[in-house]
Amino acid sequence: MNQTKYIFVTGGVTSSLGKGIIAASLAKLLQARGYRATIQKFDPYINVDPGTLNPYEHGECYVTDDGAETDLDLGHYERFLNVPTSQANNVTTGRVYLSVIEKERRGEFLGKTVQVVPHITNEIKERMQLLGKSGDFDIVITEIGGTVGDIESLPYIESVRQLLWELGEENAICIHLTLVPYLAAAGELKTKPTQHSVKTLMESGIKADILVCRTEHELSDELRQKLALFCNVKKEAVIQSIDASTIYDVPNLMLEEGLDTVTLKKLGLPEKNTPDLKNWNEFLQKHKNPKHEINIGLVGKYVELQDSYKSILEAFIHAGATNETKVNVISVHSEYLDAKTAEKQLKGLDGILVAPGFGNRGIEGKIDTVRYARENKIPFLGICLGMQMAVIEFARNVLGYADANSSEMNENTEHPVINLMEEQKNIENKGGTMRLGAWKCSIKEGTLAHKIYGSSEISERHRHRYEYNGKYLNELQNAGLIASGINPDTNLVEIVEIKDHPFFVGVQYHPEYKSTVANPHPLFVSFVNAIVKNKTNRLKSQTV
Repeated sequence: MNQTKYIFVTGGVTSSLGKGIIAASLAKLLQARGYRATIQKFDPYINVDPGTLNPYEHGECYVTDDGAETDLDLGHYERFLNVPTSQANNVTTGRVYLSVIEKERRGEFLGKTVQVVPHITNEIKERMQLLGKSGDFDIVITEIGGTVGDIESLPYIESVRQLLWELGEENAICIHLTLVPYLAAAGELKTKPTQHSVKTLMESGIKADILVCRTEHELSDELRQKLALFCNVKKEAVIQSIDASTIYDVPNLMLEEGLDTVTLKKLGLPEKNTPDLKNWNEFLQKHKNPKHEINIGLVGKYVELQDSYKSILEAFIHAGATNETKVNVISVHSEYLDAKTAEKQLKGLDGILVAPGFGNRGIEGKIDTVRYARENKIPFLGICLGMQMAVIEFARNVLGYADANSSEMNENTEHPVINLMEEQKNIENKGGTMRLGAWKCSIKEGTLAHKIYGSSEISERHRHRYEYNGKYLNELQNAGLIASGINPDTNLVEIVEIKDHPFFVGVQYHPEYKSTVANPHPLFVSFVNAIVKNKTNRLKSQTV
């Protein structure tokens, strides 16, 4: 196959319909048929990347191996496809305009007036084809953020229109995702919002080749015929996307609807073979038929919005399936926790995860949580800031340094067991200036971390500024907080653990970013396994 094929996924009627899940599911089916597929996301906001966005605004910021701070949809792409994404897979309006302005400043436009068309649209088209021109992919799926008709999306829609025309019918298609709402009072599904959305798309010069309809109820044959007629698509190209119990059902639902078959037909590609979803369905089978059930407290400060910790929640699903265990994640707001309320709020939990985050809000609650988990022998996992809280708690309550803290929270602490990296001290800009992306870690043999990974050398993704302060390494280790993982290039501590505990591990990196359906992360798998064993032993001792 010589020519890379392009699929553009647009959305209408309302946001949050699940374009990312549909794109990931289609890519999964194409991959399962033997095609090399990738997905990219174009976001219409003016931030250069989501790195400076509050998790309440945009959900979690997902980090790739090459250090790009990206949209959380890239997490779905990786979890479904088990293929790493990169800087090229997520582009924002801010990045596009920044690039064009820099070119203008260098004089690359030879004195021409720089305009949205053609300069901005050319930049967008160039980036849309970047992955396709790499030679690594047969099919590139491009998800356009936002909703058709938004002012912000117009340059992207125009760029898609131009590319569809330039590349030709069998080389590029548009899939339009809309909502078919159910009106309870009338007792029927309504197609009018979808008709209007398709009309808006056509006013921009784009004809939808495939219509994917989000719905709470089955679409009748008559309704599909109506949508096909009024939206100018073939009936076979009207695809129902009904609400599912889990996002991991969607590839199978799309297979039943023939989304991959219609797509390949439109692109003039052979169907090759039947999609091989054997491993995927084995995972689903375990996920839906658990033998155990556990409650894990996720202690964080953005818990009101589930998407703030999206990758962690998904990693628990992967690890739960591996252990044939239903993992109930119970959100606990660290801001409302203290030494007095910790026991009341955390009692009954089988395991505790202290989540990542920035700033000093809710910090003391996290420290009290760590103490509760350590002293009561409750399996504990601390991620990024959670690991730092474990170090502070240990320094305060075991070493006896009552004011031990991170210099992020208290610049004047006498015992900054967590401190700012030297290279970070003179940085003023916030965007893209942290320790980002994949970094190596050497693990000591004989430690729990070594047992978990089964390796002495690993690579994990980071997103932080503050680090374990090496000046306290010997003191902390001698008191029992083992530094089991260290970066070989910088000597920075990456993993801490405690012996004589069912499971007590803190990691400076974000293991959740690398957990996929095909490769559940070993740290989460071991954590869930330890919780199940600990709970079983506890129940046995209670009945004896």
